[in-house]
Amino acid sequence: MGGAPAAGGLSRGAMRFLLICLGGAVGTGARYGVGGLCARWLGADFPYGTLVVNVLGSFLIGFIQQVGLTTLAIPDTARLVLTIGVMGGFTTYSSFSYETLRLVEEGSWLQAAINVVATTGLCLGVCALGLALGRIVVGWKGGL
Repeated sequence: MGGAPAAGGLSRGAMRFLLICLGGAVGTGARYGVGGLCARWLGADFPYGTLVVNVLGSFLIGFIQQVGLTTLAIPDTARLVLTIGVMGGFTTYSSFSYETLRLVEEGSWLQAAINVVATTGLCLGVCALGLALGRIVVGWKGGL
């Protein structure tokens, strides 16, 4: 984590690391809040909160990466903080796995299958949409 000194005498690499960790905390707090809202609004019989954060996070990571990697609109450190930090804390494959297996153990095979298909399909689909929107925003002319 070398690099030239940044604010407070920390190297650029150390500052980037700390900002990514802070982003992870923000993402985790947002996941907790979204999960609670989904349970309150949609019920706790299905892992709606995990589905929502994974789908939203997949869209956002596609968009942020596309814009950040193809333009100067999102500085490299901000892109890493948003994708590795915030989205890393916000999305959760481990919760998806646990909640799916919990549904199987409860005998809710259909709900477990719906969770797997919906999460996988929606996350891949919205990530592609995020990439496409990012390409539109930056004027990129390629396809997926």
